[in-house]
Amino acid sequence: MLALETIDLNGAQSLFNLSNTLNLNKVLPNKVTIWKLRNNNPMRKSYINNNIKIEEFDCLTKLAVEMSKDLYPYIRVILQSRDDFDMNPEAWNDFKKRFLELIHERFNINSMRVKKLLDKNGNDEIIIKFLLTLALCSSAEGYQKLRTSLLDF
Repeated sequence: MLALETIDLNGAQSLFNLSNTLNLNKVLPNKVTIWKLRNNNPMRKSYINNNIKIEEFDCLTKLAVEMSKDLYPYIRVILQSRDDFDMNPEAWNDFKKRFLELIHERFNINSMRVKKLLDKNGNDEIIIKFLLTLALCSSAEGYQKLRTSLLDF
């Protein structure tokens, strides 16, 4: 979700609007509910230790997939910028800078997992993996691909 919010500057509102469009209102009735579910991530500063129900997990997965489909052209440009770094570094640099700023802002930077994300020597691979996962889940069977990927994580 953080990678998607890095691309979409109005990510929280987009997630809520998309949840309404997908008729996920029973499980995700408002922005606060979405925020609380996202705070189940133990790497976040405002970590809330609640068990996510399977229907909540499925709704968040559907949101990520649909948002990936909408943002796919931007995801592709960012990945292409990373591959053609000498010719066009702007998209990659802008994405990476904003992504790392959001991590600093929202995540517990004392956590070893977060330190790994912030490590300049290895974080490119992790960020590319996030973007490739989002690009692949924008396909026709993206929901199943992302769900399987997350459950195997």
